[in-house]
Amino acid sequence: MNETLIRLMALGGKGYKCSQIMIIMALEVRGENNPALTRAMAGLSYGCGNSRGNCGALTGGACVLGLYAGKGTDEEDVSESLLPMTQELSDWFLERTAEYGGINCETIVGEGGPDASRQICGALVAETFEKCMEILMKTGFDPAQAHDDSR
Repeated sequence: MNETLIRLMALGGKGYKCSQIMIIMALEVRGENNPALTRAMAGLSYGCGNSRGNCGALTGGACVLGLYAGKGTDEEDVSESLLPMTQELSDWFLERTAEYGGINCETIVGEGGPDASRQICGALVAETFEKCMEILMKTGFDPAQAHDDSR
């Protein structure tokens, strides 16, 4: 079992959900903690609450990429890398979830919801987080560093 999956299981055991786990782990890599952002990410969990929306691992992953490359203040500019990075993540996620028949929460985990399929969700969240870190590094972002608006 790898380090990402171990941390994910610990966070899940504390009651955090897919999209929240994605952002918590990204913030931890940066040495940060942001309870308000973590709370906000809860809105993306379970396919935006009704299980018919996109998987929280995907939407949470897009938010992780935005944490590094998005515009956060009047003085910052959005990175030109953000759209290609989110497109790469989405393309990868579509391929990764093809075996389930789609990217919606319910399609991936079935009618039992995420609690019935923790194994599927856990593996998918861990793989998506690792893919986000890979995309960031490949694009020239250091996951341990805060936003750099020079990109």
